[in-house]
Amino acid sequence: MVAYFSMEIGVDPEVPTYAGGLGVLAGDFVRAAADLGLPLVAITLLHRKGYFRQRLDSTGRQREESAEWSVEAHLEALPARVTVIIDGRPVVVRAWRRRVTGLGGGTVAVYFLDTDIEQNAPDDRALSHFLYGGDAAYRLAQEAVLGIGGVRMLRALGCSHVHRFHLNEGHSALLALELVSERLRAAGRPTAGEDDIDAVRQLCVFTTHTPVPAAHDQFPLDLAARVLGPHPMSELMHRCCYGGALNMTYLALSFSHYVNGVAMRHGEMSGRMFGGHHVDAITNGVHAATWVSEPFRLLFDRRIPGWRADNFSLRYAVSIPTPEIWDAHVAAKLRLLEIVNRHQSPPFDPAALTIGFGRRASTYKRADLLVSDIARLRALARAGGGLQVVYAGKAHPRDEEGKRIIERVFRAREALGSDVPIVYLEDYDMAIARLLTAGADVWLNTPHPPLEAFGTSGMKAALNGVPSLSVPDGWWIEGHVEGVTGWAIGSDGRTLPGETTDPAAHAAALYDALERTVLPLFYRDRDRFTQVMRYAIALNGSFFTAQRMLQEYVVKAYGTEAVREPERVAA
Repeated sequence: MVAYFSMEIGVDPEVPTYAGGLGVLAGDFVRAAADLGLPLVAITLLHRKGYFRQRLDSTGRQREESAEWSVEAHLEALPARVTVIIDGRPVVVRAWRRRVTGLGGGTVAVYFLDTDIEQNAPDDRALSHFLYGGDAAYRLAQEAVLGIGGVRMLRALGCSHVHRFHLNEGHSALLALELVSERLRAAGRPTAGEDDIDAVRQLCVFTTHTPVPAAHDQFPLDLAARVLGPHPMSELMHRCCYGGALNMTYLALSFSHYVNGVAMRHGEMSGRMFGGHHVDAITNGVHAATWVSEPFRLLFDRRIPGWRADNFSLRYAVSIPTPEIWDAHVAAKLRLLEIVNRHQSPPFDPAALTIGFGRRASTYKRADLLVSDIARLRALARAGGGLQVVYAGKAHPRDEEGKRIIERVFRAREALGSDVPIVYLEDYDMAIARLLTAGADVWLNTPHPPLEAFGTSGMKAALNGVPSLSVPDGWWIEGHVEGVTGWAIGSDGRTLPGETTDPAAHAAALYDALERTVLPLFYRDRDRFTQVMRYAIALNGSFFTAQRMLQEYVVKAYGTEAVREPERVAA
């Protein structure tokens, strides 16, 4: 059995226990495991108040509201209880369960850990309230609940023979110390030897998701000593300290026998970041049955029966007549514009080239690159036949520069007016993402290379025949075939990203691609444009799937002993 630990998992749009790409990817991971019948359970935190609801005023200023939801309406309460010592206090943890059912009837149980119970002090009850909220002490306490409490909860639920513990990012890394402690308690020994460490290392695999240093959790040693308290593994802390802090990424690296990045380029970058550790690569993928829109589901059901069970069969989309591809796309586009036009006056034109951009609003993703030269954008749109843009994305509550990026997009919207209509959909979530990735004509991605780890939104778009216009970084280095699956910004895709990181150069390259290639193709050679759409499905949609991703994890990371026989869970 495999135990998959993630701070956030997006199991359903109605269960807001995810912030963005990491959590949505985790949800797709679980759905694919259920489809394949893998013996896997998932562990996460409850997040009763969610991440946050985004509210934007007329200037684009972001305001955050709690995303409270009905736990009882979506999850099943379990009787099991475990205790974790945090800051010298016993914190009682319970679990809620959500069963995710796969295409063949297989199920994966997702366990949501919850500290909001009467036995706990008010501050401890709040540990399962906010995703990525609070200060460093709050975050470390949450990670103790996830890692240490998660292992103890698995045992309480009857999962005594887990063959692999999969750490999806470093938030759950304390589980490794708990596994060593289990061995010490069983053997009646006070300290660990290398045999104990090696045994735990063989149990753990670690996936790192970002090359951005600030995204790797670090905690001052005095804070770690206070929050975690005396621990039988304190003598091993030197293995996971970096720069005088407890570094959760280095803890995960030190106690995992297999480590991977989430795209080929990201694996290379991570290998250089974490010297002394071999980092493999398993490129992320998305759950096809979740992200294919209804118009394309109907088309695939008719033309490629069995595509849900065998995502690779989507390569046969190459033989679907282009008019059928276009008709399905128009239906998906009209569904998007129905939502857009509730917020837009005058309404968006269904015949106009519509660019979609849906990403977290952070500096390296550069949502404002498209609108960095208002005069150039206005001129090329007028000359090229028309252009309209749909934006969506949240800034982290403490990311002031990310919030300013949204405000710059709003200022550009006012400056461009009807020349280039822009709408910014607030409170980006899975439901909006489904509409946007299917209904845009072109998917735009403008990261600062080489900081994009993967970029699964472009994979979702490809499943719906939406080609990407992207800086070659993350997955797009692997998925890009110029003029076939989409178009590169600032490179032919055969060279490494980062040949230029100048925003002005990337903006100029973006405008050139729109002016010379994308707009003429869309307006004057519709058949060629739909051929690009078709290849986006056949080449990228068929490959960048969670089904393929899980199969790689089984072969590279888990091994046959971990997935041979399901284990019955008592709860």
